[in-house]
Amino acid sequence: MPEDTFQVDQIDHVELFVPDRYEAARWYERALGLKVIPEYERWAQPEGGPLMMGTPQGGTKLALFSGKPRGDRETAGFHRVAFRIDGQGFLRFIERLQAVAVFDEHGKQLAADAVVDHGQAFSIYFHDPYGHRLEITTYEHEVVRKGRD
Repeated sequence: MPEDTFQVDQIDHVELFVPDRYEAARWYERALGLKVIPEYERWAQPEGGPLMMGTPQGGTKLALFSGKPRGDRETAGFHRVAFRIDGQGFLRFIERLQAVAVFDEHGKQLAADAVVDHGQAFSIYFHDPYGHRLEITTYEHEVVRKGRD
Protein backbone atom coordinates (compact mmCIF):
# COMPACT_ATOMS: atom_id res chain seq x y z
CA MET A 1 0.00 0.00 0.00
CA PRO A 2 1.48 3.41 -0.91
CA GLU A 3 2.70 5.46 2.05
CA ASP A 4 0.24 8.33 1.42
CA THR A 5 -2.77 5.98 1.50
CA PHE A 6 -4.88 6.13 4.63
CA GLN A 7 -7.24 3.38 5.75
CA VAL A 8 -8.82 2.39 9.06
CA ASP A 9 -8.33 -1.17 10.32
CA GLN A 10 -11.83 -1.93 11.59
CA ILE A 11 -14.71 -0.63 13.67
CA ASP A 12 -13.26 -0.58 17.18
CA HIS A 13 -16.33 0.03 19.34
CA VAL A 14 -19.88 1.31 19.36
CA GLU A 15 -20.99 3.66 22.13
CA LEU A 16 -24.27 3.07 23.92
CA PHE A 17 -25.92 5.05 26.69
CA VAL A 18 -27.56 2.91 29.38
CA PRO A 19 -29.12 3.73 32.77
CA ASP A 20 -26.75 1.35 34.65
CA ARG A 21 -23.50 0.29 32.97
CA TYR A 22 -22.87 -2.80 35.12
CA GLU A 23 -26.44 -4.02 34.82
CA ALA A 24 -26.21 -3.57 31.05
CA ALA A 25 -22.83 -5.35 31.07
CA ARG A 26 -24.40 -8.37 32.77
CA TRP A 27 -27.10 -8.47 30.08
CA TYR A 28 -24.54 -8.21 27.22
CA GLU A 29 -22.49 -10.96 28.85
CA ARG A 30 -25.52 -13.28 29.13
CA ALA A 31 -26.90 -12.41 25.69
CA LEU A 32 -23.75 -12.04 23.58
CA GLY A 33 -20.90 -13.44 25.65
CA LEU A 34 -19.16 -10.06 25.84
CA LYS A 35 -17.06 -9.44 28.94
CA VAL A 36 -15.87 -6.34 30.75
CA ILE A 37 -12.29 -5.67 29.61
CA PRO A 38 -10.30 -5.44 32.89
CA GLU A 39 -7.45 -3.27 31.58
CA TYR A 40 -9.91 -0.54 30.54
CA GLU A 41 -12.29 -0.79 33.48
CA ARG A 42 -10.57 2.15 35.18
CA TRP A 43 -12.10 4.35 32.44
CA ALA A 44 -15.48 3.64 34.05
CA GLN A 45 -14.32 5.68 37.04
CA PRO A 46 -15.36 8.40 37.57
CA GLU A 47 -18.95 7.99 36.49
CA GLY A 48 -18.50 9.77 33.14
CA GLY A 49 -16.19 7.28 31.47
CA PRO A 50 -17.09 4.17 29.48
CA LEU A 51 -17.30 0.62 30.72
CA MET A 52 -15.62 -1.27 27.88
CA MET A 53 -16.85 -4.75 26.96
CA GLY A 54 -15.64 -7.03 24.24
CA THR A 55 -14.96 -10.41 22.81
CA PRO A 56 -12.02 -12.37 24.21
CA GLN A 57 -10.06 -11.44 21.08
CA GLY A 58 -10.92 -7.74 21.55
CA GLY A 59 -12.13 -7.39 17.97
CA THR A 60 -15.65 -6.26 18.83
CA LYS A 61 -16.26 -3.83 21.67
CA LEU A 62 -19.09 -1.87 23.23
CA ALA A 63 -18.46 1.29 25.24
CA LEU A 64 -21.24 1.57 27.83
CA PHE A 65 -21.81 5.11 29.11
CA SER A 66 -24.15 6.10 31.92
CA GLY A 67 -27.05 8.11 30.66
CA LYS A 68 -30.43 8.08 29.12
CA PRO A 69 -30.55 5.93 26.00
CA ARG A 70 -30.79 8.04 22.85
CA GLY A 71 -34.40 7.82 21.69
CA ASP A 72 -36.96 5.20 22.58
CA ARG A 73 -37.23 1.58 21.44
CA GLU A 74 -38.56 2.73 18.07
CA THR A 75 -35.95 5.42 17.41
CA ALA A 76 -32.90 4.36 19.47
CA GLY A 77 -29.64 4.99 17.68
CA PHE A 78 -25.95 4.62 18.31
CA HIS A 79 -24.01 7.49 19.80
CA ARG A 80 -20.70 7.11 17.93
CA VAL A 81 -18.85 4.63 15.75
CA ALA A 82 -15.13 4.32 16.46
CA PHE A 83 -12.67 3.03 13.88
CA ARG A 84 -9.45 1.40 15.06
CA ILE A 85 -6.13 2.16 13.41
CA ASP A 86 -2.50 1.49 14.23
CA GLY A 87 -0.26 4.17 15.70
CA GLN A 88 1.42 5.21 12.45
CA GLY A 89 -1.98 5.40 10.73
CA PHE A 90 -3.24 7.63 13.54
CA LEU A 91 -0.29 9.98 13.01
CA ARG A 92 -1.01 10.04 9.25
CA PHE A 93 -4.66 10.87 9.95
CA ILE A 94 -3.57 13.85 12.07
CA GLU A 95 -1.26 15.04 9.29
CA ARG A 96 -4.14 14.85 6.79
CA LEU A 97 -6.63 16.90 8.84
CA GLN A 98 -6.11 20.12 6.87
CA ALA A 99 -6.28 18.44 3.46
CA VAL A 100 -9.32 16.28 4.23
CA ALA A 101 -11.24 19.01 6.09
CA VAL A 102 -12.67 17.07 9.03
CA PHE A 103 -15.03 19.03 11.31
CA ASP A 104 -16.24 18.85 14.89
CA GLU A 105 -19.86 19.08 16.06
CA HIS A 106 -19.74 22.89 15.89
CA GLY A 107 -18.51 22.97 12.30
CA LYS A 108 -14.95 23.91 13.30
CA GLN A 109 -12.21 22.26 11.24
CA LEU A 110 -10.12 19.92 13.38
CA ALA A 111 -6.41 20.35 13.93
CA ALA A 112 -3.82 18.23 15.72
CA ASP A 113 -4.76 19.81 19.07
CA ALA A 114 -8.12 17.97 18.91
CA VAL A 115 -6.40 14.66 19.73
CA VAL A 116 -7.48 13.23 23.09
CA ASP A 117 -4.97 11.25 25.16
CA HIS A 118 -6.82 8.60 27.20
CA GLY A 119 -3.61 7.31 28.80
CA GLN A 120 -3.80 3.89 27.13
CA ALA A 121 -5.19 5.07 23.81
CA PHE A 122 -5.45 8.16 21.62
CA SER A 123 -8.67 9.27 19.92
CA ILE A 124 -9.90 12.06 17.74
CA TYR A 125 -13.62 12.82 17.51
CA PHE A 126 -15.41 14.32 14.51
CA HIS A 127 -18.59 14.28 12.45
CA ASP A 128 -19.33 13.21 8.93
CA PRO A 129 -21.08 15.75 6.65
CA TYR A 130 -24.45 14.33 7.77
CA GLY A 131 -23.93 14.75 11.52
CA HIS A 132 -22.95 11.16 12.40
CA ARG A 133 -20.46 11.05 15.23
CA LEU A 134 -17.22 9.26 14.39
CA GLU A 135 -13.92 8.52 16.07
CA ILE A 136 -10.49 7.30 15.05
CA THR A 137 -8.73 5.49 17.90
CA THR A 138 -5.46 3.64 18.45
CA TYR A 139 -4.16 1.60 21.35
CA GLU A 140 -0.56 2.06 20.20
CA HIS A 141 -0.17 4.83 22.73
CA GLU A 142 3.63 4.96 22.79
CA VAL A 143 3.90 5.14 19.00
CA VAL A 144 1.60 8.17 18.88
CA ARG A 145 3.10 9.83 21.96
CA LYS A 146 6.62 9.57 20.51
CA GLY A 147 5.41 10.65 17.07
CA ARG A 148 3.84 13.80 18.51
CA ASP A 149 6.91 14.82 20.55
